[in-house]
Amino acid sequence: MASTDALQLLRASIAVSKPPILTTSSNPTTAEANQTDSFVEATSLYFSHPTPLCIPLDQKTRFTSTNPDTVQVDLRSIFFAWLQKDVAVPEYIALAADLDKQLPEGQKVRNLIFVERLDLITWLEGASEESEYIKPIEGAAALGDAANRAADVAGGATVPTVGGVGVGVTQTVGGRPIKTIDARLQAIYNGERKLGDHNTALRGIKPTDFSHVRKHAETFLGRRKGMPSVARHGQTSQISQLAARPAAGLSKPAVGAVSSKRSDPIILLSPSASSLLRMSNIKAFLDTGLYVPPDHPTLSTQTTANLLHITRTLHSLSEKPYRFILVDSPDQFKPDYWSRVVAVFTTGQIWQFRGYKWREPQELFGHVLGIFVGEKGLPIPGEVKGWGSSVKTYTVERWDERAHGATVDQEARAARRWRDREIVEEVWRSIEAHMRGRGEWRR
Repeated sequence: MASTDALQLLRASIAVSKPPILTTSSNPTTAEANQTDSFVEATSLYFSHPTPLCIPLDQKTRFTSTNPDTVQVDLRSIFFAWLQKDVAVPEYIALAADLDKQLPEGQKVRNLIFVERLDLITWLEGASEESEYIKPIEGAAALGDAANRAADVAGGATVPTVGGVGVGVTQTVGGRPIKTIDARLQAIYNGERKLGDHNTALRGIKPTDFSHVRKHAETFLGRRKGMPSVARHGQTSQISQLAARPAAGLSKPAVGAVSSKRSDPIILLSPSASSLLRMSNIKAFLDTGLYVPPDHPTLSTQTTANLLHITRTLHSLSEKPYRFILVDSPDQFKPDYWSRVVAVFTTGQIWQFRGYKWREPQELFGHVLGIFVGEKGLPIPGEVKGWGSSVKTYTVERWDERAHGATVDQEARAARRWRDREIVEEVWRSIEAHMRGRGEWRR
């Protein structure tokens, strides 16, 4: 049943901030008393929302892993991947290997590759409504057929009737029950006006044949076979001239071109050790408007991940928040991911772009926005200035441990570094303007 589907239960629990817990009991009444943090001891996963329920950890889910072989992933591997969603890929692999050494044969954790784990986490967090690795729930097609039949009845379709005063009387034909409707009620249904949708009202019910348009377009695009390049009288064919001159607007991306189901915009950071903004402090900087050095002791207790998420509302594009993905390396990129990159943080070091799709800075920043964040009082590198106006430069105040360090309370630190918030707002405004200029990010 869809209500007891493990993936749906896990997603619903995460949405209401009531994640399930590991337990050694299969009884919901004693599950909390037998709670454990060990995957080795646990046998079930206890869900408290929407109703108390225990599901075995070895139960197969609808999530299918295709690397190295195609198998349905069990609930143990799904929950383990969710708990480790913020750790780096090497650390996730190491933790899975350590756990497998303690688990018996047949209960090993399935090690999901980067793309599968990203797709799973995105779906569980509710940022995506569908996943290429998750099979549809069984019975969904039958429910859709039932809904279509109900719509047909409301639209005046003929259904079995019975000439009495009862409505919904059940009869049997060949031992099979069928639902019947009172004849007077059926007459009312038949008299109802049939309504069409928006497309039917504007375009009719017959599909439009555009074959003549395609044939006409071949004339201008020069794709017709055997097209002569010179006219009969020795003059240059007008058709060839049109073919050599591309139609205006063909090279422009169409509005709403971002059709990927994981169309979250991507921001690339510099992996350089000299960068002021790295994976350890970028989320606090862009989220709270407070700059803390990346190697500061207050950040040392946090696990440095190689993938982060930040949610931000860009009012000029949509009132619905955008979910940004932050990474410091494109090693795991698919080719289509580059169309989602909206900004690149740089320190002016060209080696940063070796693994990029566009390795030359001038070409790179012709496609994406460049952002340089330096320290106030220090000169901006000449390389950054030479890359043009598509690289925006900002400076933050120098960090003073006595005035801003761990001994200072949070409110005082935020009050003394109020200029950080101004810089962050300027950065977001630049990103929003760049996305608005591309046109394809409007919703």
